[in-house]
Amino acid sequence: MRILIVGNIIKDVYLNLDESQNHFETDENGTPWMDVAFNGSYHSFFTRTSVFSGSAITLEVFKKMGIGASISGTNFGFDKNAEVDGESLSNTRTSKNIADSYRYILSTENKVAYLTSSDRIESKFIAPNFPVDWIFVDCSAEITDELTEKIKNYLGISKTTKLAVFASSRGDTFKVDMRLNINEERTINDNVVDLVRIANLVFADGKIDVPTNAAVCYITNREVKVGNLVRRYNHSKGELITHLTARLIISATIIGAMAHRMTAKDALELAVINVENSKITETLTFEKMKKIMNERHEKADNLRYIAKSMVAAGKGILAADESGGSIHKKFEQAGIPGDEQHRRDYRNIFFTTEDLEKYVNGVILFDETARQKADDGSDFVSFLTAKQIIPGIKVDQGLEPFSDEAYANEKWTKGLDDLPERLAEYYEMGARFAKWRAAFEVTDGTPSDFAIQENCKILARYALDCQNAGIVPIVEPELVHDGNYSIETCANITGRILDELFAQLKSHSVNLEGCVLKTNMVLAGKQFESQSTPEEVGKWTAKILREHCPKELAGVVFLSGGQGVEQATDNLQAVTNNGPFPWPVTFSFARALQGPALDVWKGDNNNADAAREAFKARLIANCKALRKSNLN
Repeated sequence: MRILIVGNIIKDVYLNLDESQNHFETDENGTPWMDVAFNGSYHSFFTRTSVFSGSAITLEVFKKMGIGASISGTNFGFDKNAEVDGESLSNTRTSKNIADSYRYILSTENKVAYLTSSDRIESKFIAPNFPVDWIFVDCSAEITDELTEKIKNYLGISKTTKLAVFASSRGDTFKVDMRLNINEERTINDNVVDLVRIANLVFADGKIDVPTNAAVCYITNREVKVGNLVRRYNHSKGELITHLTARLIISATIIGAMAHRMTAKDALELAVINVENSKITETLTFEKMKKIMNERHEKADNLRYIAKSMVAAGKGILAADESGGSIHKKFEQAGIPGDEQHRRDYRNIFFTTEDLEKYVNGVILFDETARQKADDGSDFVSFLTAKQIIPGIKVDQGLEPFSDEAYANEKWTKGLDDLPERLAEYYEMGARFAKWRAAFEVTDGTPSDFAIQENCKILARYALDCQNAGIVPIVEPELVHDGNYSIETCANITGRILDELFAQLKSHSVNLEGCVLKTNMVLAGKQFESQSTPEEVGKWTAKILREHCPKELAGVVFLSGGQGVEQATDNLQAVTNNGPFPWPVTFSFARALQGPALDVWKGDNNNADAAREAFKARLIANCKALRKSNLN
């Protein structure tokens, strides 16, 4: 295959600024701004790195993937075969003035700003004197009406040549929801409309309103999406790869994967691998990308094993992950000091309970707890692992009202922005699963379809990030029990939530065999006039799970969700009595296991042994409820 690239060669000049020596001002929001009257005589920098970017990146990706390519209007190339490991964009056989434009990339304390020329250099198109299979107008291109007409005329003559175009919204005014990284209000530049209409493949970082028969791939700062396939990516990792460079790497890798006849799913995976592992001076070879992809597939097998172990028969999962605010409130009500030492001692009671490993497969920790020490001096993660209990971690960062006034009385769960980085740290610490909660309150108008969809999108993004990090995700959509609604209403809404959740998980290519659902039982709200019997709870819960949960799911665990201690156990028994199910079913309780122990402990370690006995009694009762009752 041969590809003709249309775009601009850019020289990126990275300056690691010495903030103490440069002129910065801070505005009323605390944002630092630099005096852009840049003068090298008084703006000091520690290091300076120059690399070719723009279409030079696109060319390198194609060369590294073994594909013949050239940049229209230039003789830009490489000294050696670009497939050879170690080949760098700094080793090029070009004249010193080959760059069409320059960008200064300024970094201070991991913050990056760009200085670019306001004069845009028009991209060149010169009809090739040899057949090409594709023309690729990449996102560095400055597209004019003249350029568009030249490409259209050539395609009119060369009927076998296909067109790929990056429909960039660069330079337009747009609004971005940074929480979900949605660019739906960001529309493409008018100059590329004609090319989009006739293209075979379109890449876009904004909304496409142009009629086209092309396959469309959307690329944002965190995601790549083709149809129902979604891949999340993170390209920070200490490398100052710009958003432009990331888009160039992703789009070129996808075209290269197509040239190697890979599926769309594998093409997206390969693109994410390349952008996540590239450096500012070097992208990956095709062989290296495939090696990493095979390693990830092996990791997926490990995820299935961990998920299966988390829901092994006869045991549950202890939820010891109350946030700082939640546990402070609990301690305050019990008259216990809310300091770190008491929080550690409280967790220590549960983890040091005799034979804990006989009753739980895993424990969900809070960040603080994961960093605290057991009595023997080991951290709690290592302490639990030594007992053959799988340590997990709560990674969501709480609820936030939607900014849209129409949905301001509903909430979404935050924490996605730095999630890949946090997951990498937790994996190194020894955590092998994570948990993320989305909460839905029931009123006359809630939960809305909007709130369900947005929260399920977030859960899917979280789950995909987990699996990319080698961590099994527990997805927890909770219908809050403290409400005034019937069991039928609970069943209807729970079904709606589960349908949307699994649709989003599948569209994000989350491996359900390495994913666990944590959900509410189906029962009337706490304020409803007629409370549900265990028999009703068992029947309705079993019905909704069977109708709305895919068979390939690793397992289902129940939250106690504000139920009483005995009530949660009785309802768990009733659900078990309506089994068996296509997947393992067990409990992941917090209050329903810990409540009696807290009442006994009262913040006094002299009562620790008695508290352990109270806790163990609840563990035994709930493990027993995982076996069918003889009365049923």
